[in-house]
Amino acid sequence: MATVTSRDGTRIGFERVGAGPTLILVDAASGFRGFGPMAVLAGYLADGFTVVTYDRRGRGESGDTLPYAVEREVEDLGALIEANGGSAFVHGFSSGASLALLGAAAGLPIERLTLLEPPIVLDQPPQEDDLAAEIDELIAAGRRADAVVHFNTCIGVPAEMIEGMREAPYFPLLEGIAHTLAYDCRITPAVTRSVLESVTVPALVVNSESSDDRLRTWAAQAAAALPQGRHLTLKGEWHGVPNETLAPALIDFLNG
Repeated sequence: MATVTSRDGTRIGFERVGAGPTLILVDAASGFRGFGPMAVLAGYLADGFTVVTYDRRGRGESGDTLPYAVEREVEDLGALIEANGGSAFVHGFSSGASLALLGAAAGLPIERLTLLEPPIVLDQPPQEDDLAAEIDELIAAGRRADAVVHFNTCIGVPAEMIEGMREAPYFPLLEGIAHTLAYDCRITPAVTRSVLESVTVPALVVNSESSDDRLRTWAAQAAAALPQGRHLTLKGEWHGVPNETLAPALIDFLNG
């Protein structure tokens, strides 16, 4: 593991695999190098890219300087790009895709974006601020397990998946980083139509054909709002595409 220091002094842990142009992977809610899909996806991409996976602040080996602000996570991404060659491709999943878009809109040296099911609701009043406050309240009351369940219920995770999560051996890990769920809730509504329209780099927005109507519609709308957006539907499960299907599509677009 290597570390980089973000602008506010927060240490961000990351690691690299592979060789080639830099590609930074940005995790979704609850994801970090020790948990989630990015470490495995990195292996599928390492033949053609130097793939950087990292722990978003408050997770894994990264610090968590308070008070939280979305801008600090954008600065974290900027620090990673600077430490890994000065420019990069960026792939983000779910709220991590929203964070990647905010980085591009802020002028970070991002060459191309690939985005898997960003939860961007256009032309409707944002709801996530209320959910962020609810998560903060549950955390303050010491109800971390309830915070995890409440977040996943509110974002539409199927009930059977939540029940499986509660019974899984990794659930205590999710409880440990439950406070960061409020961070993702603040990132998502920050991506507005005007933000999308300001992102001028080529961007591929992917969704799974097995996701619900909301996720598929949001992906198509985001792609349409991006000046150089492209939309692609792939075979997969709810809110996810297998790496063996996703990786070739990302490679093809990033090498385009």
